[in-house]
Formats: sequence, structure tokens, C-alpha cells
Amino acid sequence: MYAIVEINGQQFKAEEGKKLYVNHICGAENGQTVEFDNVLLIDNNGDVKVGAPTVEGAKVVCEVVSPLVKGEKVLVFHKKRRKGYRKLNGYRHQFTEVTIKNVIA
Repeated sequence: MYAIVEINGQQFKAEEGKKLYVNHICGAENGQTVEFDNVLLIDNNGDVKVGAPTVEGAKVVCEVVSPLVKGEKVLVFHKKRRKGYRKLNGYRHQFTEVTIKNVIA
């Protein structure tokens, strides 16, 4: 059984026991239980329910494993040719690691 759920503007495939790295959830603490009720699709062993826009009564229960995980460094390089202008900037995106406890249909 799996579900397609929208978390912070992005869609994820949620299965029990699976770990997800979602956009940073403000105020999340280690070990906290979080519920997402914006479920778009549920597949229960071939029985597919598609929401319009969401499936009523469905939710995904998650546990926060790590509230702040930094992603890989992204380098942004600007250059203007023949002008001697070069600028290098970089950042690391912030994620929250969650584990799917169960999917309720």
C-alpha cells in the first residue's frame, strides 16, 4: 500500500517504513509525530483511489527523525566574458528527515 502525498508544495510517494527528505518543516522536533492529510492518490494492492483534488479521510502519519539535514552544496557561478567579472556563490538546502509510520485510507 502506498500513497502520493503533497508535503510543503512537493509530491512524494509514501510507503510504510520509508524515509523521506522533505523541505524543512519549521518547528519540527526530533521524535515528533506529524500528520499530512493532503493525500492525492492511494493504491491498496491494485485498488486505486484518486482524489479530486484530495482523497477524503486519508492521511499519512510520519515521525521526524532529524529536524534539520543539510543537502549537498549547490554552486552558483556568474561570469561576464571579457569584462573580468566573476562571482562564485553557494548554498546548502535544508531538509527534514521523516519516516513514514502508516498510511490511513
